[in-house]
Amino acid sequence: MTFASREDARAIAAEMPWQDRPVPVTMYRMLRETAERFPERPALSYQLLSGARDKAETMSWRDFHERVCQAANLFRSLKISETDVVALVLPNSNETAVATVGAMIAGIVNPINPLLEPEQIGAILRETNARVVVTLKSFPRTDVAQKTAEAVRHAPSVHTVLEVDLGRYLAPPKSWLIPLARPKSPSYHHADVRSFRAEAAKQPKTLDFDDPEQDRVAAYFHTGGTTGMPKVAQHRYSGMVYNGWIGNELLFTEQDSIMCPLPLFHVFACHVILMAALKSGAHVVLPTPAGYRGDGVFDNFWKLCERWKTTFIITVPTAVSALMQRKVDADVSTVKNAFSGSAPMPLELFKRFEGATGINIIEGYGLTEATCLVSCNPVDGEKKVGSVGVAFPYCDVRIFKKADGVAQECATDEVGEICVSNPGVYAGHTYTEAAKNAELYYQDTYLRTGDLGRMDPDGYLWITGRAKDLIIRGGHNIDPAEIEDALLSHPDVAFAGAIGQPDAHAGEVPCAYVELTAEGSATSEELMEHARRHIYERAAYPKHIEVLDELPKTAVGKVFKPDLRKRAITRIYDAALEGAGLETRVERVIDDKKRGLVAQLTPGGDEAAIGKVLGDYTRPWEFAA
Repeated sequence: MTFASREDARAIAAEMPWQDRPVPVTMYRMLRETAERFPERPALSYQLLSGARDKAETMSWRDFHERVCQAANLFRSLKISETDVVALVLPNSNETAVATVGAMIAGIVNPINPLLEPEQIGAILRETNARVVVTLKSFPRTDVAQKTAEAVRHAPSVHTVLEVDLGRYLAPPKSWLIPLARPKSPSYHHADVRSFRAEAAKQPKTLDFDDPEQDRVAAYFHTGGTTGMPKVAQHRYSGMVYNGWIGNELLFTEQDSIMCPLPLFHVFACHVILMAALKSGAHVVLPTPAGYRGDGVFDNFWKLCERWKTTFIITVPTAVSALMQRKVDADVSTVKNAFSGSAPMPLELFKRFEGATGINIIEGYGLTEATCLVSCNPVDGEKKVGSVGVAFPYCDVRIFKKADGVAQECATDEVGEICVSNPGVYAGHTYTEAAKNAELYYQDTYLRTGDLGRMDPDGYLWITGRAKDLIIRGGHNIDPAEIEDALLSHPDVAFAGAIGQPDAHAGEVPCAYVELTAEGSATSEELMEHARRHIYERAAYPKHIEVLDELPKTAVGKVFKPDLRKRAITRIYDAALEGAGLETRVERVIDDKKRGLVAQLTPGGDEAAIGKVLGDYTRPWEFAA
């Protein structure tokens, strides 16, 4: 089934109204049907190391079905019911995929980012009342086991920890060295510790409990904010199956080989890719535990695509930027498409990638709160670079604004807040904490995304900014409040404002502006050191801190961040232009109703040269009139 326009999406929805399906599809039913159709086809491949000839393990759909059943049976044997939580603190591996789907079938899965600090992991475990945790066995060059042990100490509901040993993915002689290099196993105090693989192997290879054909919450995904307690979103079978259905109908077939170096603890990899594979029978390849962050993945990427006969690459702009620093040194003729999400892609980077590789880039949009997928540029139809495409079938996207306290729908090309209603939106129950669902919806139906955007006359969605003020670093959400709180804890700081400054690689990175007290004398260097000591996560460390005589403020005394963003754009763009030997500078930054913040440059510069320098940034530019 092709998807070439907004009209196609609507036609598909008209043919089979999603809400009229007589029987909700469960996760197990979706997996079982695919395993029955394609038992011998490859389902999942994983390699611990990034070399194109390194040891790898491939599971067929029959294998994957059997191992998922064993995992689900194991969780049920540990007294996990449909309302109990299995938390996963894991990097990518075949076990991660098996445990993810097995936990969805047995109870509620709660994937947790293993890069978080123990305090945050522990807070999530307490919020979800997790009873079982699946994590790594102590392994060289990672502290995941140690961090999880510290988190479990402060999560009294956890009674069992199941460990995954990555050592089995190594071949001799490296595998012989693991017992010598393995760090000491941590103590989990009140929890029993067992081997995930050994315990699962004791279970039947078919599901030994009933799988009621009814919709229910089967996953908790925490948001990417780096405050002490990220919000936890609830995902139902209907939303996850909807993401799988989209992948099957519009993107993948059983003939596709999908290179997915993104983490399974994120909705992009889990819901968009893994669910799509479960529905379509496509083959998913997971290179290294850390994906794109893994040693040698970028250097070996094209050879890995050749090895696995990749047809579809899953990526984000930061990864595309890194890949453009490497030569295409392998036969990638099988690769037809690259699906990019998480953050906008700069126009120059888009053109450079397609020109260098011949691979078609498809930009999409989604969010954790909507169980991910919302829109994308059509695979076969017109692509508008810079937009996030048209809404998927059964997805109702509206642009709202508040006027006199009442939500009103915006006109075509009028900027407002992007709001979404689709099978992935659990209206009224998006977050586990009821208080956090207050004022989260318009008309009790449309999820307020916090993103600002507009809908053009052709139905393409354009994101122009963010109402909720997050900093998005390479697709990773950072709450500016944590940076501001850290800086305000310094006795010399009176006001602080944290924003995202443009970055050619990550889209944006954190920076901060401060106003000192009358007696304050702290320098930018001192404040940088203070921030690093008081911020939980490295990704949130500000790249730049600037002391101003006075921060711009609103009439009620709040820091006015649009002025800070304009200042940051000017500083970054001027530095990039100077570094390239160009004399043009930013004259001003304006707030355009359709495009958001736009840098206006002094007229008369070399447009092609400027485009090459500033094309790596997502904020647009133009010559001043």
